[in-house]
Formats: sequence, structure tokens, C-alpha cells
Amino acid sequence: MKILAISSSSNTASVALLEDSSCIKELNIFDEKTHSEKLLPLIDSLLKETNTSLSDIELISCDIGPGSFTGIRIGVSTVKGLADFNNIRVIGCSSLEGLAYNATNFEYVCSILDARNNQVYAAIFDKNYNLVSDYMADDINTLLPIFQTYHNLVYVGNGKHLLGISNNFDDTVHSMNIGICGYKKYLQGQFCTSESLVPLYLRKSQAERLKNG
Repeated sequence: MKILAISSSSNTASVALLEDSSCIKELNIFDEKTHSEKLLPLIDSLLKETNTSLSDIELISCDIGPGSFTGIRIGVSTVKGLADFNNIRVIGCSSLEGLAYNATNFEYVCSILDARNNQVYAAIFDKNYNLVSDYMADDINTLLPIFQTYHNLVYVGNGKHLLGISNNFDDTVHSMNIGICGYKKYLQGQFCTSESLVPLYLRKSQAERLKNG
């Protein structure tokens, strides 16, 4: 099964082509352009470089958040358009789940993303990358006691610096891992239509918070 995987929840735009759970190629852009400018051209480059057409794609897997509100909306909208026009099945995966795949050799891994102002998005997964906690969005000091209940816990993500933790894990949400997550969910029968693909925000946007005081 050929899978197109897309990650747009962070400043990095990432797209990958997979055959089942094996990555054929991944492309990443780390510049300051908005995802609306770079996502579709990046997908086009990926397909050209792998000699693949959208008609070859059987599944699109994308991250649905949490993360950048604008990036998530652009990514989900892009996937909906591609899936509708080409009649492709879709799967939404949490950016936190995809991030967990960057870690190895652990009993539990905490995926943690900096949401600014000492706030983080976080979730804890077991060694098989199964979710064992709620998806959380809160002050880091509120969540720390929850993290400390898990033994042999490692951290991955750009929010770990708030805990003073430094390790060698890649803190980028890679589309390759979103594709692996998507394939796993597909095998479990969790794919959906584009109409039912919705963002996972966990909290209101800054504009909404300011509006509501």
C-alpha cells in the first residue's frame, strides 16, 4: 500500500511516501514560509522525485495536532482536497503520537510540545507506542506530577527544555512517522472519510482566548 504522509503542525513542513510502514522518501522544509506556500509544492516534488502519481496513493495520513493552529488547518484542508478529488482514504494521527516514534529503548515515552508561556501539549505512550494517558494541555508544573508517576520515562519534543532535559532524540514531527502511525491505524480499521477528518486542538487559539478574556 502506497501512503502519502503529511505533517504541518509545526514550523516544519514534512511529506513522505511510504510502502506500508517502510519509508520510500521524506522531504522537509524548515524555512519561514507559511505552509500555504510550501505544502503543495513539497508534495508535488515528492511525487515527481519518486515517480509517483496521486492515482497510485491508496491512503493519506496526516497529523491533526496539537500544534500550530494555522499549520493544522492548512494541512487538514490540503488533505481533504486531495482525498476528495482523488477518492483516497484518509487517517488523522496526533502529532504527539508521531513524535513518540522518534524515541527508542524506553518503557514509557512522553511526547511534549512547547505551547508557549510555560504551557505544553503532552501525552504518554508505552514501548509499543500505544497511548496510555490522556492528551494533555496545561502548565508544565501542573503536569509534572503526572509524568513522575511513570517509571523509566523518557521525553521527546521541543517542550522537554522546560524540564531542563536534554537528550539525543530528534524533536521534529516527521511525516514518515505519521505515515507509520497511519498504516497501523489502517490495519486496525480506523481510516475515515475526508468529511470526518477534524483537527485536534486541545485548547483554544490565542485569538479565541484573548477574545474571551
